[in-house]
Amino acid sequence: MSVAALRRATRETVSGLPREFWWLWTSTLVNRLGAFVATFMALYLTLDRGYSASYAGLVASLHGLGGVVSSLVGGVMADRIGRRPTLLVAQASTAVSVALLGFVHHPLAIAGVAFLVGMASNASRPAVQAMMADIVRPEDRVRAFSLNYWAINLGFAVSSMGAGFIAEVSYRAGFLIEAGMTAVCAVVVFLKLPESRPTVHKSEETKNDEVGLGTVLRDGRFMSVVGLSFLVALIFQQGAVGLPVAMGEAGFTPADYGLAIAVNGVLIVVLQIPVTRFIEHRDAKRLLVVSSLLAGYGFGLTAFAGSIGVFALTVCVWTLGEMINAPTQTGLVVRLSPAHGRGRYQGMYTLSWALAALIAPVMSGVVIDHFGADWLWGLCAVVGTVAAVGFGTLMRRLPAEQPAVVDVPGAAKPEVSSA
Repeated sequence: MSVAALRRATRETVSGLPREFWWLWTSTLVNRLGAFVATFMALYLTLDRGYSASYAGLVASLHGLGGVVSSLVGGVMADRIGRRPTLLVAQASTAVSVALLGFVHHPLAIAGVAFLVGMASNASRPAVQAMMADIVRPEDRVRAFSLNYWAINLGFAVSSMGAGFIAEVSYRAGFLIEAGMTAVCAVVVFLKLPESRPTVHKSEETKNDEVGLGTVLRDGRFMSVVGLSFLVALIFQQGAVGLPVAMGEAGFTPADYGLAIAVNGVLIVVLQIPVTRFIEHRDAKRLLVVSSLLAGYGFGLTAFAGSIGVFALTVCVWTLGEMINAPTQTGLVVRLSPAHGRGRYQGMYTLSWALAALIAPVMSGVVIDHFGADWLWGLCAVVGTVAAVGFGTLMRRLPAEQPAVVDVPGAAKPEVSSA
């Protein structure tokens, strides 16, 4: 692709989205630019505080458990009190709890505050995804979710590099910087983002009241998608949990792993916009089937890797699956959700990823310890195949997009589109 063609593709990818989307996108980017805690928490606890690796793992698990709890709570809040209030509460709570984490010293206090940080930071995700679905036209949603995913990865790539330099000076400074940047996000939400929750006519109020967590759990087709999402998430988590352990056991250094995994962030930052252009109007079923296979067999090929270069090539394969899967799957959740229940549905979808992040470290450790890394990579290929078959079976007849009446000044009003 020539430079001119790339510029044209970029311009077409970012054009036509409402102003409110870009303020939400900016908030996401700023939030991820300041995401230092997740990057150096283990180093902070073991090197700066002198705690054991087991204790650091416990704190990480409690942080993840907080995210599991808030996935559902945040979704319910987004539907009941609105997207904007939920974002404000979540971001303000994150800023306070992250700042507090830099000052507590007792092991129980650190563990408790880490749990609160996990809850607060994850509570905003269902509201963000629901708000994007509210304010962006159905035909533009995959593009919008893809751009948001690109912002998340761009911010994380920059913050990961900055975290090392900040940690050299002061870990506490990192906590305070993250707290400050999260507070900036809350200010952006307060000043620039009006409430986007779809209005419900009085004749529909009874129907609206019926959309609770029980409704979501009884939605068999949607819960099947959540289950498949969990399987795919388990695979992608291996890039952070299984891959470094396996490379270490094979004699590679942490620097070698860092070099290989860096390919993931670089590819997403460089290629997400062109990939978005390619997948935007393509069949969601095929995209999810292909992305599941790329994820499963991308990690499966790791069994044959014997050099950093080959490890990097396998990362390229599953990263392509990640770039296709993330916006497509989030868009599918919107298509399967009633407009007045998007928060709860997005919360349940977010829960699948939070649970995968909680379970994947234990699962990969057990498999590697008892059977070897090659069995883990083979299992990834099997799980990817199961997910691909599942998506292909479930998505034979997708429902049409549901219209939403959203009172957001200047925002494009969603329209019904055929599936």
